[in-house]
Amino acid sequence: MHLDNATLWWIMAGITVAAELLIGSFYLLMIALGLAAGGLAAFVGIGNTGQILIAALVGALSVLGCYFARRARPGDPSPRSDRSVNLDVGETIYIERWQSDGTAQVRYRGATWTAIHRPGITPATGAHRVSELVGNRLLVDPI
Repeated sequence: MHLDNATLWWIMAGITVAAELLIGSFYLLMIALGLAAGGLAAFVGIGNTGQILIAALVGALSVLGCYFARRARPGDPSPRSDRSVNLDVGETIYIERWQSDGTAQVRYRGATWTAIHRPGITPATGAHRVSELVGNRLLVDPI
């Protein structure tokens, strides 16, 4: 039995998709896309070198495109700022005065806590909302 180049490219693409289903790496789908492009190149009659170059280019550009698209997308929020993980997130505290080092001492849940503000925010007194815990400090935003 003789298999032509296009069939071999499609078999390799299918094996790569199956491997992706087992492993769960989205990048393997991009490689399979390159292998499929090699199969299409073989189908239209491009030579072996052209098939390999097309498969490599399409696969590499797909992987790079996927990488940069994922990198540009904001990631999941930090567990420190997730209300379901940290019940302090979203609670309101009152800050009477800020110290020169950018911290404030506040009474919260029956204890004294250190509150900090985000970089670039001018500290102000009054009500603030806890946005996340940074170590044992409350990162707060003005309301």
